[in-house]
Amino acid sequence: MDDVTLRALRLLEEAQAGSAAQVLAEAVAALREPTGELRDGPAAMHFVRVVALTRLGDLRAAIAAAELMLVAAERENSAGWRSCALSLRADRRLRLGDQDIAEYDIEAVLRDLVRAETALLAGEPDPVIEGNARTGLAIGYAKLRLYELAAPQFQAAYETTCRPGYPDNGNRAMWLCNLAELNLMWALELYQVGQVAEAEKHTTAAEEHAVRAVTESSGPKAEVWRLSASLFAACARADRQDPAGAAEDIPRYLALLQAHGVEERHQEQLLCRPFHAVALSRSGRPGEALRVIEEAVAELSPDHDWLITAALHRTHAVLLAKDGVRDALPGLTYGDALAELLWRQRHRWLHAAVTMQSYDTLRWQHERAERAARIDPLTGVANRRGLDTFLENLASATETATDPVAVLMVDVDRFKAVNDSLGHATGDDVLRAVAQVIETSVRRDDFVARLGGDEFVAILPGADLSAAEQVAHRAVDAVAGLTAWSVTVSVGVASGSAYTVGETLGTADRAMYAAKRSGGNRVSSRQTGT
Repeated sequence: MDDVTLRALRLLEEAQAGSAAQVLAEAVAALREPTGELRDGPAAMHFVRVVALTRLGDLRAAIAAAELMLVAAERENSAGWRSCALSLRADRRLRLGDQDIAEYDIEAVLRDLVRAETALLAGEPDPVIEGNARTGLAIGYAKLRLYELAAPQFQAAYETTCRPGYPDNGNRAMWLCNLAELNLMWALELYQVGQVAEAEKHTTAAEEHAVRAVTESSGPKAEVWRLSASLFAACARADRQDPAGAAEDIPRYLALLQAHGVEERHQEQLLCRPFHAVALSRSGRPGEALRVIEEAVAELSPDHDWLITAALHRTHAVLLAKDGVRDALPGLTYGDALAELLWRQRHRWLHAAVTMQSYDTLRWQHERAERAARIDPLTGVANRRGLDTFLENLASATETATDPVAVLMVDVDRFKAVNDSLGHATGDDVLRAVAQVIETSVRRDDFVARLGGDEFVAILPGADLSAAEQVAHRAVDAVAGLTAWSVTVSVGVASGSAYTVGETLGTADRAMYAAKRSGGNRVSSRQTGT
């Protein structure tokens, strides 16, 4: 994990602890450090800015910040940060839609989540970044009640903690608790549509995840995660094998969490109330069950999750009906009909998401195959086909066609002798090292390709002859400085316009051979037409 990511994670913790305004100012300053422009800063700091703006309640600004983060992630070629940016934008769009129905766009949210998931197919080497990306996906899918899609993402996030280099910060238990909570929510909705046996499968799964979380809790908040996991495990037993034990354990763990200062997790506490009431009712304590559920209903506010709200009201109606209150039956019937409609809506969203996933995966596979056809497998830079595509695009861009374009032709000096004396495997290592040196020497938007054998080309759009010569000299010095082998290169430099780039390639090639005839390990330059 690099220093920027470490700093970003520290700022995220501060923002979530209540210092959002101060964190926002620090993130903006860090983003402006490279060039003075906000958009040119690192993706990790854009992530911090999105979270800070969200904590401050400015959702529209947070969405715009997520879009800048997406640009930065593309620039850094980071699959993990790209995924985070897309899931962050999806989440903020959902929140904005909750506030303003005119902003509600479920198709755009699903599209962002699917694209965020597809982005990770490329692989993310940093486990912490991948963990954040998986969590963003899981939270987005869970908010849409797409439990089937959320659960694998929480599981994948948990698995990142098992990879080397992941800090012992308690996230392992956190994600197991997330899985337990998700399965409890899933069970609540299944109960409302009458799928009792299926619901009990998910309370069983919830208990399994919670028990694991108890044993795997670590880090600075280990005790809090142990208590949360124990609470979820107790809820999972309420409708199954141990209602009497659950009836005692649920309020006990709730009290212990409050004693640890976790009162802000009100939603989590309300989630437990239907299970507590069911446990009391099944233990022969109907009066206490009714009191618990009525107290929970009284605590509800408009911003609480609708599923928990519905579960509390339905449990209340069920207990009243058991107590012989006939007025509860019409409300229960209406609530069950509404729950069925919402369950069908959930399945429509699930079908739409799965369809989008299939198309997006196919698109990614096609693009990967296209990229592979344009990449030299030995060195990782473009091949001749990739060069041809780049030059076609360059020539067709009307705004750049008359701009200067510089070309560097690079050839490894006496490469045959390297192969003959050290072997072809070492020769391959030399070619890979030279390709890396050239890519490091050119600018971010320049293009590098291997023409074949030991010959490479670099295209520098917008560069004149003088600027290209500086790049060429950097490459020559860097190759000569490779300590593993005694290797040098000859570089030919030429400059012209995009209209004449074919002629410029020929001029640079002639300049490169002039450098070789002069002994190699040098730069020779010519203007196009000479």
